[in-house]
Amino acid sequence: MKRKRRAVAWDIDGTLIDSEPLHERALLAVCESYIHSIDEIDAAAFIGIHMHDVWRILKPKFPAGLNRENWLNEIEAYYIAHIDQADPTPGALAIIQHLDRSGVLQIFVSNSSRTIVDGNLDRIGIKELGLPSISFNEVPRGKPDPAPYSAACMRLGVKPEECLAVEDSLAGCRSAHSAGLFTIAFMPPKGLHGDVIDHHIERLEEVLCFFG
Repeated sequence: MKRKRRAVAWDIDGTLIDSEPLHERALLAVCESYIHSIDEIDAAAFIGIHMHDVWRILKPKFPAGLNRENWLNEIEAYYIAHIDQADPTPGALAIIQHLDRSGVLQIFVSNSSRTIVDGNLDRIGIKELGLPSISFNEVPRGKPDPAPYSAACMRLGVKPEECLAVEDSLAGCRSAHSAGLFTIAFMPPKGLHGDVIDHHIERLEEVLCFFG
């Protein structure tokens, strides 16, 4: 099986960059300007969930006149303005560079918007490599739907069984598994298990073992 694998589809948030705390702060900071009390909002519960679904869940708490696009733009603006607070995962850039030199195809697959994806890739140092990426803006449905990873395989020109997906959330693993990829859970949180995960790793460099 190993010799058939030609590609890696990387999740970004929480996998290649420790961005989840910043996403939470951005969400809470913007919500605080519209909700009297944000204590009831568990931002951590939205990890791996695309922002359109977050909006749908939180909308009843907001003033009637609040527009979804304006709300999303405010969150993105806060995130980008504070992106230096999100630290790249140790070794992520070196691993991606090594695979790139080795001829392994790579793509980045995210539930975040194109603005956030580009900001994260630039922060990690990956953007200059010119590797492709899929944001929520380019697919009809986000994770856990298989659409993002199906689109990634089409973009790379590989069959799903030829591609590994590296994820840190259950929603992401479900997306990749449903699309037919071999799914690797990176440092999964407690309770992240099930038949949608093919392999667990604790260090990103373990991905290299799948390519000899």
